[in-house]
Amino acid sequence: MTGLQEAPVHALLSDGTTVRIRKAGPADRERVQRLYDEMSPQNLRLRFFALSPSSARQAAERVAGGERPGYRALAAECGGRLVGLAEYEGLPGTGTAEISVAVADDWHHRGVATLLLEHLADAARTAGVTAFSADALAENHDVLKVFHDLGLRVTRRFDGPEVHCAVELTEDETYLRAVEARGRAADIISLQPLLRPRTVAVVGAGRRPGSVGRAILRNIRNGSYTGRLFTVHPEAPAIAGVHAWRSIADLPQVPDLAVIAVPAGSVAAVAEECGNAGVRALLVVSAGLDTHQGRALMDACRLHGMRLVGPNCLGLANTEEDVHLDATFAARHPGPGTAGVAVQSGGVGIALLDGLARLGIGVSTFVSLGDKYDVSGNDMLQWWESDGHSDLALLHLESFGNPRAFSRTARRVARVMPVLTVDAGRSEAGRRAAASHTAAAATPTMTRQALFTQAGITATRTIGELLDTAALLHSQPLPGGTKVAVVSNAGGAGVLAADACVDAGLVIPPFAADLVDEILALLPGGATATNPVDVTAAVDEESLRCVIDLLVRHGAADSVLVSLVPTAVATATGENLVRALTSAPNPLTCPVAAVLPGQAARVELLPAFGGRTVPAYSDAEDAARALAHAAARENWLARPQGVVPELPDVETVRAKALVSTYLDAHTEGGWLDPRTTAALMGCYGIPQISWAWARDEGEAVTAAERLRGPDGRVVMKAYWPGLVHKSEQHAVHLDLQNAPQVRAAYRDLVTRFGDRMTGVVVQPLAERGTELFAGVVQDEVFGPLVVFGLGGTATELLADHAARLAPLTDLDVHDLLNSPRCSPLLFGCSGSPAVDLDGLEQLLQRLSRMAADLPQLAETDLNPVLAGPHGVITLDTRVRLVPRRPYDPYLRRLR
Repeated sequence: MTGLQEAPVHALLSDGTTVRIRKAGPADRERVQRLYDEMSPQNLRLRFFALSPSSARQAAERVAGGERPGYRALAAECGGRLVGLAEYEGLPGTGTAEISVAVADDWHHRGVATLLLEHLADAARTAGVTAFSADALAENHDVLKVFHDLGLRVTRRFDGPEVHCAVELTEDETYLRAVEARGRAADIISLQPLLRPRTVAVVGAGRRPGSVGRAILRNIRNGSYTGRLFTVHPEAPAIAGVHAWRSIADLPQVPDLAVIAVPAGSVAAVAEECGNAGVRALLVVSAGLDTHQGRALMDACRLHGMRLVGPNCLGLANTEEDVHLDATFAARHPGPGTAGVAVQSGGVGIALLDGLARLGIGVSTFVSLGDKYDVSGNDMLQWWESDGHSDLALLHLESFGNPRAFSRTARRVARVMPVLTVDAGRSEAGRRAAASHTAAAATPTMTRQALFTQAGITATRTIGELLDTAALLHSQPLPGGTKVAVVSNAGGAGVLAADACVDAGLVIPPFAADLVDEILALLPGGATATNPVDVTAAVDEESLRCVIDLLVRHGAADSVLVSLVPTAVATATGENLVRALTSAPNPLTCPVAAVLPGQAARVELLPAFGGRTVPAYSDAEDAARALAHAAARENWLARPQGVVPELPDVETVRAKALVSTYLDAHTEGGWLDPRTTAALMGCYGIPQISWAWARDEGEAVTAAERLRGPDGRVVMKAYWPGLVHKSEQHAVHLDLQNAPQVRAAYRDLVTRFGDRMTGVVVQPLAERGTELFAGVVQDEVFGPLVVFGLGGTATELLADHAARLAPLTDLDVHDLLNSPRCSPLLFGCSGSPAVDLDGLEQLLQRLSRMAADLPQLAETDLNPVLAGPHGVITLDTRVRLVPRRPYDPYLRRLR
C-alpha cells in the first residue's frame, strides 16, 4: 500500500468516527510526547512495562528520526489531535519487524489500534516484511485482544509476566473477511445520521417557490417526517411554513443531517459551518462545483467526520415507518416498500421511483449519489444488507470508485437479496485505443460484464428491463432452471412467446406423452399440448387454472409463461381467463408470469390469492428476459463460491525484482525484451516454446541448428522495442528448413527493417494444435482483467473472447474455458480429441496470479497459445510494464 507512504487517507473507526491515517515523522515529536504525557500511569506501564519518563521521550525521538530503512510509523489523528500511533522496526535478515501501538486514553475501544495495525501491515507487506513480533504484559488484555481479532495468524509464547506474539502478515480469506466485517459495521454506524436522522436542517431553501432547496423543504415537511425539521436563512423569518434560523450555529439543536442547496461557491463555507457545529452528515444537491470547490467541500467533511451524499444529486429518502424522510425534489413522494435504490443520475432515479411505486414494490431507501464524492454504491449495499427492510437492491452506477471492493460486497449481498443494475455505456465509443490484442479485446462492456457476472449482479440493458426483472424477482420464486412451459389461448401468440424464450437463452422442452395426455384431458377439443400448449379460444377459466396448476406441480418445466389474448369467445361467455392466474390457492413452487398483449403498461403486478402477485407483461420478450435473469440468478446461487487455488513454484519475489529493475532503467515503462519476458513468465511457470536470441546472421544459423524439431524446421521473428503485431508487419518467417533459408530470412528482415531491428527470435516450428489467446490488461478502474479466447492472426477480427477480473477462482477459470464460441474445440468435437484442459486451467490461474502480484503489469499478450491433447505451450508473448504503486483494494479507507 505504497500510496499511504505518499498521502494521508481517511478511514472509519468502529463507532463511525472519521480519522486521518498518515506517516508520522520529525514534525510529530511534540504530538507524540503529548500523547504519552496525557496517558494514565497504568496505561504508560502497559505500553512501556515501566513508568520511566525516559521511555516516552525515547519513543518521541524515535518517531522524530523520520523515515529510514526498515522503520515505519503511522499516526491516527482526529481534528488535528494525535489519537494513536503504530510503529514497526525491521529485524535485519529475518523478514520480521517488531511493532508497538499506543492509543490516547479517551480513544480506547473505538478501533484505533486495529485500524492502525491494518494499515501498518499493508505498508509492511509492500516493504517485504512477512511477520510482526510484539511483546506485551500478560495483563494487557486489550492489546492481546487486538492482535487476536485482526484475522491474521497469531502465535503466543508466555515468558513470566510477558507474552511474545508473532503475527503472520499473509492476507488470506480469513483476514479479508475480518477486515470486511469491521468495515461494514463502521460504515453502517456512520450512515445512521445520514439515512435515519433525528433532526434535519435545510440550508438554502430560499424565498423563491421554484427553488430546489424550497422543494426539498416542502417534501420533508409534507412527507410525514418523524424528526425535527429546521431551515436556515439569513433574513427570512420562515420558509414554506417552517421557522427559519439565521445560521446553523443559531439552531436550538445540532442537526444530524444538513441539506445544502446553496450556490456552488458557498457550499464549502456552509459545510465548514456545519462541521464546526457538530453536524454528522451532509446532503449536497448543489451542482456546478469546480475542482477547488469540490476539494474544499471534501476537506471540510473529512476534517469534521461528516458523511456526504452528492453533490449534484436529486436527494435521498427513507420510507421506514419511524423515519418517513423525503429529502428529494422529486414531484411525488417515494412509495414505501422493500427496494433499496441508489443512482447517479437524477432522471434515472425519478424513473425508478415512479416505476416501483406503480408496481407497488416501493422503496425502503433511495439515494441519488450524484457526483459521488463520498457515499457510494458499496456503502448502500452494506446498508440494505443490514437495514431489516430491504429485499431488493437496484443500482445505476456510471462509475466505480473501488470495483474490487464493490465486487466483494456485491457478491456477499447478492447471496441474501437480488442486486440489479442497468449496464450503462455499452457503446463502441467507450472502446479505448489498443496497443495489443489483449487491450483490443478488453472493452469497457466486457470489463463491467465480468464484474457483474462474478459478483452475481443481474445486469439489464434498460430501465424498463430492470423493472421487468424486479417485478418477477419480487413476486415469484426463482426457477430451478431454464426450461419454460408456454401456455396460450391463441396458437400464434404461443409461438411468439416460445420464440422470445429461446431468444433469451431459455429452453422450451417437449412434454412426455403421459403429461400431454393429462393436459389434453383438461382442455376442449382441438387443443395441443406438446409445448407450447394451445388451450384454444374455447378454454374456460377453470380448465386453464387446472392446466397451469398441473404444469406447476409436475416439474416438467422450471417456469410457466401464460400468454392470453382477448377473444370474442371469452367475452361472450363472461370468462375471465386472467383470474385463472391469480386465484390459484396453492403456493407456487415455480415462477408463473403472464403475457397480456392488450395491457397498457409494460409490466404490472396483478393481485393474486393469499396476498400474492403475478407479473403481467405486455410483450413476451420482456417476460422472457425477466425469466432468463431469474434463471441466471438461481444458477449463480446454486454454485459454490469458488476458491483461488494455491500455486506451486511461483517466484513472486524474483518477479517483483525483475519488474523493479526494468522500471528503474525505463522510468516511463515499456515493452519488455524477449529475455526479460521469458524470465518473468518463468517466475510463474507459464509454459513457453524453446527459443534463442540472435543478433546477427551467424547466431541465427547456430540457434536454428540447435532448436530444430523432428521435422527440422524453425521460425524466425524480428524484434525491436514496441513491435507488437508482428504478422501485420510481416516480421515473421515460417517453415525455415535449412541454413541457407535461415540466412535468407535474416537478410530479408534486415533489408526491410534496418536499424530498427535489434535482433531476432528463433524457435522450432510448433506442432499442430488449437490456436488460442490469453492475456491480462490492467484496467485503470477495475484492476487486472484476464482475457481468453480464440487466438492466431484472426483474434481481433473474430472477437471470440471472454474475460474475468483477477484474482480468478477455480470457477472463474471454468467459466473462461466455457464462454467463448470456440470452446467446443477445447472439449473435443467431430472426432477430434480434447485439448489438455488441466494445462489450460493452470495457464489461466498463473496469469491471474501474475496480474494480482504485479500492478505494474499493464498488458500481457500470449498469442498464440497452442493447445493439444498432450499439452499447452505459448508461442509468442508480449509484456508491457508501467510505473504503478501497489494498491490494496480491500484496505479500509474512505474515497
